[in-house]
Amino acid sequence: MTHVNAPTAGVALTAIGVALIREQESRRPDRLYADPLATAFVDAARRDFTRTGAGAAKWERVEAVAEQFFAGRSVGVRLVDDRVAEAVAAGCRQIVLLGAGLDTRAFRMGLPADATVYELDLPELFAFKEPVLRALHATPTTLRHVLPIDLRTDWAVPLRERGFRPELPTHWIDEGALPYLPPEDHLRTVATLTTLSAPGSHFGLSRFAVDPEAAPYAELRRLVAGDDAGMPPPDAGRPGEQWLLEHGWHTRFRAWDDMIVPLGRDVAVNDPEVGVVLAERV
Repeated sequence: MTHVNAPTAGVALTAIGVALIREQESRRPDRLYADPLATAFVDAARRDFTRTGAGAAKWERVEAVAEQFFAGRSVGVRLVDDRVAEAVAAGCRQIVLLGAGLDTRAFRMGLPADATVYELDLPELFAFKEPVLRALHATPTTLRHVLPIDLRTDWAVPLRERGFRPELPTHWIDEGALPYLPPEDHLRTVATLTTLSAPGSHFGLSRFAVDPEAAPYAELRRLVAGDDAGMPPPDAGRPGEQWLLEHGWHTRFRAWDDMIVPLGRDVAVNDPEVGVVLAERV
């Protein structure tokens, strides 16, 4: 395989951790999904990290953090899979991943050939991802467009230039990238996707109660932003359920503990306020 440079810092690093989680889940006999491409991403990243002693030490930290987040994050992947399947069944044929990372849904979910997947993420992420996919001769089941772009910039124009049609229903996916944006950019991104959403479009806002000072979150923050990283930006100014209601979305809330019941995993949080605001454009 041609040498590729794995992202070793910044928010793109989180994509490596999620790939580790998907690889581990795929090895389980009771797996919630199968992602055969995850192993290739993990192997390529491991080789790149471990070329130096410092890189090998950081790789061990990435693996340790991924293990701490495995139980809940892996279930979260499956829940997003389920929402994608529901949106496609409801007629959405455009799927946009905001902060796609090393996502492989265009390859592994059997999405229909008449659908289009748009993956938006940082250029350095795709500089790693695409050579791995090419080396495997991986073929998506649907049309797939890659947009190497920072969500803090105007991404609506390049999205439309790649064929996105705002008059068609769209399923928008955020698996945790938007909270890494400053609040004003987070709000701008949700406002932009709202403008681009035809009736019948789908979106979801996660509502989680986390302690940013807890050890796993603090270590994740240090890996992403550096060992001297401070606290994350405040939640004030970020869009919530009320914002969606005021801007033409119909919403319903599903508690995390209710959503996970069919999956048989012991990841309950015992907090009825934790879950996802599911929104449909009206």
